[in-house]
Amino acid sequence: MTKALEGVKVLDFTHVQSGPTCTQLLAWFGADVIKVEKSGEGDATRGQLRDIPDADSLYFTMLNHNKRSITVNTKTPEGKSILDRLIKECDVLVENFAPGALDRMGFTWERIQELNPGMILASVKGFGPGPYEDCKVYENVAQCAGGSASTTGFDDGPPMVTGAQIGDSGTGLHLALGIVTALYQRTHTGRGQKVLAAMQDAVLNLCRVKLRDQQRLDRNGTMQEYPQFPNGHFGEAVPRAGNASGGGQPGWILKCKGWETDPNSYIYVVVQAPVWEAICKVIGREDWITDSNYSSPMARLPRLMSVFAEIEKWTMTLSKFEVMNILNQYDVPCGPILSMKEIAEEPSLRATGTVVEVDHPIRGKYLTVGNPIKLSDSETVVTRSPLLGEHTDEILSELGFSTDELIAFRHKKVI
Repeated sequence: MTKALEGVKVLDFTHVQSGPTCTQLLAWFGADVIKVEKSGEGDATRGQLRDIPDADSLYFTMLNHNKRSITVNTKTPEGKSILDRLIKECDVLVENFAPGALDRMGFTWERIQELNPGMILASVKGFGPGPYEDCKVYENVAQCAGGSASTTGFDDGPPMVTGAQIGDSGTGLHLALGIVTALYQRTHTGRGQKVLAAMQDAVLNLCRVKLRDQQRLDRNGTMQEYPQFPNGHFGEAVPRAGNASGGGQPGWILKCKGWETDPNSYIYVVVQAPVWEAICKVIGREDWITDSNYSSPMARLPRLMSVFAEIEKWTMTLSKFEVMNILNQYDVPCGPILSMKEIAEEPSLRATGTVVEVDHPIRGKYLTVGNPIKLSDSETVVTRSPLLGEHTDEILSELGFSTDELIAFRHKKVI
């Protein structure tokens, strides 16, 4: 079985999380990803948040599977000649340097096109063109600037960031799609092009329902599915909505049996019109089926919190899994709050390759996420991340450098 991106060569100048997420996804689909690192140091995340001394951190290993590593001193003439050959040989160059860094290295877009007119130059930046384009951005900065933090949390509390890495990993996923799209367009035009994914843009794309709500709020001054309705206050901007659903279907997180000692003994329950009667019967409130205050979705809107409070009386008598099993018999949308420990130990996620155990020569076995996208004709096999410079000789030999040249490069600290 061939891989979807077999034959595609990617020159990976990325570091930390956003760029490596992108290039790892391309590697999972079969691209040959060559990670360029600085001799003796490498990607900064190799040493960040270490749990085993002198071993690459989980931060690094979980973002750099299926890649090859080459170390090059790009400040030397010989190092630049190596990069010249790599650019000529590769299809894609991915970078998440600070703005202008690639130009300062001598590899402007014009120079790259001169070396390889078909090259796809893909970049992650914090902001797109505008007043903030030169600003440095990290995950939580992107969440704040992209609209996520202002709309996350409860109305009586401060803005909050989410545990999901929508700024870094989310941008990497967007960039990967842009690269594959550019590669497809190249099959028709023969030309390369630049691909840009700005972290602010990616976060906003994932927060599009809140931009939708801003326009609804501007027009009507209120939003009936938000917990602030009918007695709370709506200002000029979309408020924080607690655990309310962003899709117009009322939902909330409810306590389950054992919540006093287990911080994850909760379940999310969605109260949809088609299953309202079933919910009423399950919780012992059949009177609500015909009660005009509760019988229609519009009548329930101003009473949602009392509805969820009544459902919670029932969920607190059962475990989250018991609640889920019962409600799923009636097609009530619901989901248990799963801890990372529960997810790590879930057999079905191992079976589908969503969670994978990988063996590393220094740190031993560890768990990582696998490819979240499954292709029927291109199975993903997750291999370990490379050691620093592990494939330097192999890659340089493929580029046509002789053994004597490799020895000279080492003598001059080029590699």
